[in-house]
Amino acid sequence: MTKTSLPIAMLCAAIMSGGAGAAAAASTSADTPYFARIDVRRDARADDRTIAGVVFDDTNRNGRLDADEHGVPGVKVSNGREVVLTDQGGRYGLPVRRDMSVFVVQPSGWRVPTDNRWVPQFAYQHKPAGSPKALRYGGLPPTGPLPSAINFPIIPTESGQNFDCAVLGDIQPASNIEVGYVRDSLARELLNAPKKPACLLALGDIVSDDLHLIPRTAEVMSAIGAPQWWVQGNHDYDHDADHDIDSSDTWRRLYGPNNYAFEMGQAVFIVLDNVSFPCGEDPREARERPFCKQYWKTYNGRLLPDQMTFIANVLKTTAPTKLVVFAAHIPFVGFDNSESQPHQTDNMGELYALVKGRPALSLTGHSHTLENLATGDSMAGWKDTVGVTTIPFRHLVAGAVAGDWWGGDYDIDGTPMSIQGDGSPRGYVDFAVNGTAYTLDYRASGLPRDRAMWLSVSTPRFRDWADKIFAWRDAPEETRDPVPPLSVQDLPDVKLLSKADLAGQSWITADVWMGDSTTQVRVSIDGAAPAPMTRTQEMRGEGVKSGAAYSDPFALQRQLTMARAAIQSRSGDAEAQGYVQGRQKRLPPMPPQPRGSRADHSPHIWRYDLPAGLAEGVHTAVVTVTRDQGEPARDSLVFEVRGAPLKPTFDFEHWDKFKNQ
Repeated sequence: MTKTSLPIAMLCAAIMSGGAGAAAAASTSADTPYFARIDVRRDARADDRTIAGVVFDDTNRNGRLDADEHGVPGVKVSNGREVVLTDQGGRYGLPVRRDMSVFVVQPSGWRVPTDNRWVPQFAYQHKPAGSPKALRYGGLPPTGPLPSAINFPIIPTESGQNFDCAVLGDIQPASNIEVGYVRDSLARELLNAPKKPACLLALGDIVSDDLHLIPRTAEVMSAIGAPQWWVQGNHDYDHDADHDIDSSDTWRRLYGPNNYAFEMGQAVFIVLDNVSFPCGEDPREARERPFCKQYWKTYNGRLLPDQMTFIANVLKTTAPTKLVVFAAHIPFVGFDNSESQPHQTDNMGELYALVKGRPALSLTGHSHTLENLATGDSMAGWKDTVGVTTIPFRHLVAGAVAGDWWGGDYDIDGTPMSIQGDGSPRGYVDFAVNGTAYTLDYRASGLPRDRAMWLSVSTPRFRDWADKIFAWRDAPEETRDPVPPLSVQDLPDVKLLSKADLAGQSWITADVWMGDSTTQVRVSIDGAAPAPMTRTQEMRGEGVKSGAAYSDPFALQRQLTMARAAIQSRSGDAEAQGYVQGRQKRLPPMPPQPRGSRADHSPHIWRYDLPAGLAEGVHTAVVTVTRDQGEPARDSLVFEVRGAPLKPTFDFEHWDKFKNQ
């Protein structure tokens, strides 16, 4: 789209007249903040069936359409269903819907303003009577009659065709303590990154049910200094709303639309609220998902008819060569939830048909796992749950900033380690776009930026240890012994192998967090020629393989004994005792034990079987990783083989035999 535009004198008088001023402008550099609001005019309306306005070049950055400013042609504007392009004067007109968001689609080469928290200001909420009942977190107040005009300010950007965005899976603080974890991990780490991201793309569950935390979370993340494009998740809803159309009301007041789009470079991002809540109001959904009516106010992953129309209309006005990036909360399809209907998105076949022939990518969150699904991947459950057998483009389930819901023991920075159910650490994805090509690299929180994997060894003694704790964990809590049968201190050093360990089958594991079906993982033992490692989950139509034999020993050693559960004091503060995670009741102090997820299945573990005849002594393993759409990686492991198990603790028996001191 061209940046040429027509003088304001050619624009309609109704759009120019009246209205309050916008926020003060920022500095004039394209790389500096642009703080302003949209320009809403409230004069007499000649037509209640359409809403009109101008998308304009806000040359003085005050957010207001001034007489000497120009409209911008060819910009998409939408009411959440229809999408129109502005004319040569930057003018648009859209049909009125009784409950809608009217928004501009940020065009390539331009940027919309933000507020001082870097939340984009690009939309107007129209709900004349407001939320139909009082909602716990305030809902949306009556917006009153439709304005006479909604004008959208934009300014040129210098970001060009190449840019980086930080893709953020579930941030999900459930308390002010956990907002502090966001501040001390994500915000600090992105500030320390080599380059500031051009945007933050947060994939839903911005908070964990307490919507009062949204303003503080936005403010903490504003320290990064990048526009915050957010997706709504199932924990960002008004859970006391009675209908799906009202369940985003507080979100719309505090953030903005729950369905929208924006462009950067040669990419169009289509942001979708694919959480149907309460589900089953759509007749087709009610037929296909009977559980929606069996349970009171449950949710389901689905794209509803108006959303499919919106997607189709965005694509009709987008060049077929542009990269289409879908951003949603619930995975379109997934590994961890491959047999679950509500935790995947129902109507994928229809979406795939819409985008057929275009370069595309989906970015989702929700499962607190990192799943890099390549074109052609297939899982056994997909056909029955969402009606597809393979995927036609890459789907990334992006892990979680919160990891395993801010669980686990504390790391050196005082933030929970929170290793996820697939074995990956908490963190974010570095999404680097070059034209329509892109790379995806995971940045593990609290770890060196180039670390890409965990390495460990699976031994018979490790697997026996894990199986016994699994059995205890799976037993009814009210009848099992309160003390687990084993802890991490009962586990022999997995990198100190006996001959019996080798005879009983032991293997090196590489948990390559962003590994996919195109990834090459090789290991060199003691400097020998690199040999290929074997992926434990082929993604070729099989089901999920789980159990100690398919686990990540590195992750499980940190997940199956959590000392944080035992913390207590004599302070008298009940909130400082025991353990709480997410929106749960606080648990009283208890023996260290597994709480939260366990990495006994994963789509990104590779193994290399150690030969039974491996010589005694110290050995090295160097693992190298090559990825089609990401950085190469290298890591090393030092392990030992001894003829018999060694005593793990200080040998007092030998010490005490000698009394010659």
